[in-house]
Amino acid sequence: MAHRKAGGSTQLGRDSISKRLGVKIFGNQKCNTGNIIIRQHGTKFHAGENVMRCNDDTLMALVDGTVKFVSKKIRNYTGKLVTRRYVSVIKSDTPVEIKPKKTGAKKAGAKLRVNTKTNTPGKKKGEWKVARKPNMRKTTRKHLVARETKKNK
Repeated sequence: MAHRKAGGSTQLGRDSISKRLGVKIFGNQKCNTGNIIIRQHGTKFHAGENVMRCNDDTLMALVDGTVKFVSKKIRNYTGKLVTRRYVSVIKSDTPVEIKPKKTGAKKAGAKLRVNTKTNTPGKKKGEWKVARKPNMRKTTRKHLVARETKKNK
């Protein structure tokens, strides 16, 4: 009876999930109580004023305020001067309101309207047509112009 090895083996096909480490709130940015400022393995950054170091070396804000990063020279256990980076939160009395950033991006399907008499964009009285966008295909433009002519009749 002829046999062959079933299934084969491979050493490929493995990848670890990223840990998403790093600075989450940067210097001079506002933070609330309990916000994570830095996720790290080991103490690359040390806890300063109003900052707590968690079990997994994460640095967390203890008060509402502004984040500050400071470098200090300190003698380590051998007597050598070492630069250490400290993260502090400067307390503010008013709680911080974090607002979403406004983007200047316009909607993809927005049409540009042009006044046919003055040939300028904007809201003016008179007849309107859909302006030719450079990135629009010819068939789309024909369709829009045909729709506009039907409305005018």
